[in-house]
Amino acid sequence: MKTRYEEVVGRKNIPLFSENGIYQRYEYPVLTNAHIPLTWKYDLNPETNPYFMERLGVNCVFNPGALYLDGKFYLVARVEGADRKSFFALAESDNGVDGFTFWDFPITLPETADPDINVYDMRLVKHEDDYIYGLFCTERKDPEAPAGDLSSAIAQCGIVRTTDLKTWERLPDLQTKSAQQRNVVLHPEFVDGKYAFYTRPQDGFINTGSGGGIGWGLSELMEPAVIEEEIIIDERAYHTIKEVKNGQGPAPIKTSDGWLHIAHGVRNTAAGLRYVLYAFMTDLHKPWIQTHTPGGHLIAPEGEERVGDVSNVVFSNGMIAAGDGKLFIYYASSDTRCHVATTTIDQLVDYVKNTPEDAGRSYACVQQRSTLIENNLSYLANKNHKQ
Repeated sequence: MKTRYEEVVGRKNIPLFSENGIYQRYEYPVLTNAHIPLTWKYDLNPETNPYFMERLGVNCVFNPGALYLDGKFYLVARVEGADRKSFFALAESDNGVDGFTFWDFPITLPETADPDINVYDMRLVKHEDDYIYGLFCTERKDPEAPAGDLSSAIAQCGIVRTTDLKTWERLPDLQTKSAQQRNVVLHPEFVDGKYAFYTRPQDGFINTGSGGGIGWGLSELMEPAVIEEEIIIDERAYHTIKEVKNGQGPAPIKTSDGWLHIAHGVRNTAAGLRYVLYAFMTDLHKPWIQTHTPGGHLIAPEGEERVGDVSNVVFSNGMIAAGDGKLFIYYASSDTRCHVATTTIDQLVDYVKNTPEDAGRSYACVQQRSTLIENNLSYLANKNHKQ
């Protein structure tokens, strides 16, 4: 078992050929349940575990928050035990594409007076106030659920902060006027002297109800963080990749052209919900105003990514811009494993600025594609003529 573990952790990742020219996928996931240290799962004492059985199994490792700090890549992954409870664990790598190893212990997350039943999907943000914040979903059983209903839950945004990734201070949960909050992300800079949040207001735990998409709100403080008013800055839309719901992924990246965002969109199919990733850009000085909205998905599940605990899903809540302009998008597939796609800020900005918006109708989509074909045929004809 030790040899198998070392082979997985030590293997070199291989970049795959990029057919879309936007980013590169890699052959292997960067984190799986096979990356979990043996000491987390087995009692290694033969006297108390003579058959070398797993005592505390791990089902999945997915949805990692990401941070680049002092030349190292850090992922705070969601680890789901065989008991269905999720917790957070920190893994580090020197290059961001392989060699991720977990620290000796998972993160001990302080509880509030109303203990979390489940926690997951932490977004890490190095804020300009010098704290590293972790915003995550905290789930508790719905106290108003009828007798016998053991699945109704209330989701809210939990908040922790740290300066060293070792000691985590728990702050009060985010307060909003929405019944439920998921996929809340902290903007990395103050806006008008206030803390800014991307939210996802929704009426129910699963269904968005009147919740219209990715929201935006401001808070005077972080302790406590209170948003009095939310506005929708990225709406859901009929017959698109974000028809059922959408949510901000990681915190946006600041570029000279604007704030670069990754989000997830969900639509329904005969086989169930399909999650994909998409990108957009907001104004550099007014981050709640969209400036570029390329149509379609950026990343959709492919190959083995389509198979897992919750199939046909990609989800991202971690992205790192390294100092050399390289961009690392960390995403999970089918709620099972963690991957990375690499590109550059320049490439993704080009994609966001120059990819046409969703035309909205089949006829208009054909017009978009016909224009592209005509331009290409004209270019090729002129090129051949010059040769």
